[in-house]
Amino acid sequence: MILNQTLRTLFERDINKVKTEIESYKNEENLWKIEGKVLNSAGNLCLHLIGNLNHFIGAEIGKTGYIRERELEFSQKNILRTELIKKLEEVIKIVDDSIKSLSEEELFAQTSVPKFTEKQTNAFLLLHLHAHLNYHLGQINYHRRLLDK
Repeated sequence: MILNQTLRTLFERDINKVKTEIESYKNEENLWKIEGKVLNSAGNLCLHLIGNLNHFIGAEIGKTGYIRERELEFSQKNILRTELIKKLEEVIKIVDDSIKSLSEEELFAQTSVPKFTEKQTNAFLLLHLHAHLNYHLGQINYHRRLLDK
């Protein structure tokens, strides 16, 4: 169960990094700014990560019943920072509980996830989702440093 614990630790650490980035904006309005050819604000990227993790880890693995509305992740605007932080804190628990519930056998079992054309293991899915989280974490960090001078 070393991989299980490692994944739980990494997701908690990096979702908390997203939380720190959102908290670090000096001007809360900048969370929702877009500039030039950058079409996604930090606020929308945060909502996207919350929706993505709730869907693929919460609903698919943890069977939470979460229903994703992906288009809202990119169309909603001006949600208060405190609400984003609350949603991030909630998703930390959902991700942790869902991964914790996987036995080693389930972690390496083949699973069908609509995102992938071929069956993958839950371990593959979780590693893919962790990379996705960090990709957008980097975008949020860059967005903050660029627009929140």
